[in-house]
Amino acid sequence: MVHDERRLLDEQVRYYQARAAEYDTTTTPAGDLFAPHGDATRAALRAFEPVGDVLELAAGTGQWTRILAEHATTVTAVDASPEMLEINRAKVADPTVRYLVADLFAWKPPQDYDVVFFGFFLSHVPPGHFDAFWSLVARCLRPGGRAFFVDERDHGAWNEDWADRPAGVVHRTLVDGSQHRAVKVLWRPDDLASRLADLGWDASVTGAGPFYWGRASR
Repeated sequence: MVHDERRLLDEQVRYYQARAAEYDTTTTPAGDLFAPHGDATRAALRAFEPVGDVLELAAGTGQWTRILAEHATTVTAVDASPEMLEINRAKVADPTVRYLVADLFAWKPPQDYDVVFFGFFLSHVPPGHFDAFWSLVARCLRPGGRAFFVDERDHGAWNEDWADRPAGVVHRTLVDGSQHRAVKVLWRPDDLASRLADLGWDASVTGAGPFYWGRASR
């Protein structure tokens, strides 16, 4: 099956705009069996110590932004959904955080940063955009800068409604019953670290349950 990646990315943006109000309750429901693994990812980010000027890509509703703000001098939180960032701003309420609405697949950073972070976004990068996305991360980093990322790995703990698994395309249904398409690329930690090494990154990726986290530098 052939997919127009630009059209798919536009659909993905609309999906997250529509999902903003229900995002927190659907991603971290009461009684979440995977909560300990989620705690491990947050502990790993805190141990990484994202200090200095930090850029958060696909900041969403702020689940990670407030952790970044605990350590950073400044945080620039970028997302394509103003609805997501509105929730983020109200939740985090930190004057060190600056918010930008932008399409990350067309965005040019206004400055460079000490740290670039993205949580549960790499899996939404289509295979054909992977190299370009990591080129963006490189352009965002100052000399000696670091990247940290968290995501869902290829785990089998739950099933996706695949529209086209080889192409990384899923169907997603919101609580109102509306159906959308989104990108979903599930990496294995070792494969991801190897791919990043091929692109010139010094990267380590660790898995915990259905999730992984990693760090990378040039």
